[in-house]
Amino acid sequence: MNNAYHYCTAVLLLLWASSVCNGQEKKDDQFSIFNPVPKELMRDMETDRPDVTESPITVDAGHFQLETDLVKWVKEQSEEKQAHTLLINQMNLKIGITENTAIQLGYQTYGIEKKKEIGSGIKEMSQGHGDLTFRIKQNLIGNDKGNFALAILPYLKFPISKYEDDSRLEAGIIVPMSYKLPGDWKLGFQLELDRLKDQDQQAMHTEFLQTITLSHSIIKNIDGIAETYYTYDFKAHQFSNFINAAIQIEVVKDFKLDAGLNYGLQHTADKHYFLGASYRL
Repeated sequence: MNNAYHYCTAVLLLLWASSVCNGQEKKDDQFSIFNPVPKELMRDMETDRPDVTESPITVDAGHFQLETDLVKWVKEQSEEKQAHTLLINQMNLKIGITENTAIQLGYQTYGIEKKKEIGSGIKEMSQGHGDLTFRIKQNLIGNDKGNFALAILPYLKFPISKYEDDSRLEAGIIVPMSYKLPGDWKLGFQLELDRLKDQDQQAMHTEFLQTITLSHSIIKNIDGIAETYYTYDFKAHQFSNFINAAIQIEVVKDFKLDAGLNYGLQHTADKHYFLGASYRL
């Protein structure tokens, strides 16, 4: 709990500093959740999915955006256990509060988890809703103009899961960045520091994550995304490396579908396969 408190304190200080900077850079901050941005002035739709790298662009003030893993299958492997999890509607509701600030509510609607102890062969199965996550995205640079964008995205995950009976309070801070390259290529980076539960016990550990992603249109309204990232567990002194690939299809304006995988290269690294959607109001 002390670690979560320290994370929250750091997050609040960062948000205060960023709000001061934004206030100095843009004095005519007229739009808010109570005074929505008119449709003709809205930014192009940006999503935090399907890659791990989040977008530094916020949802326009007064508007909503729903992003979800419609179906997601996760394979986890450790020295002691194997776990297979099927998630249905792992959603993230994003609400534009001001021109540069948005809040996000994440909820795992339904999950089925099957575990097997490698030594004894004992199997377990649990199901139900998952955890609740609260996030705040504060854009610092490039929300409306320029080739470079930067944001901070702190979060808290509350352990209310029914299918995962050993979940714990987790917290972290994410720093996503993006850069528009010539020829409509887009480069993304992300730094992230998390306080997470250990996989096989109730103890906690600190983990660092760094990503790089590259995206480009394949054909009209279909984007291809390639990504790689690694995590480092400070407690176990262990790296895990991942390669990811996805496509995102703009079906109609403000509605996108996507599919892809996040594939852990090490034997104990997670493997994720998903089908998702994003919709903006």
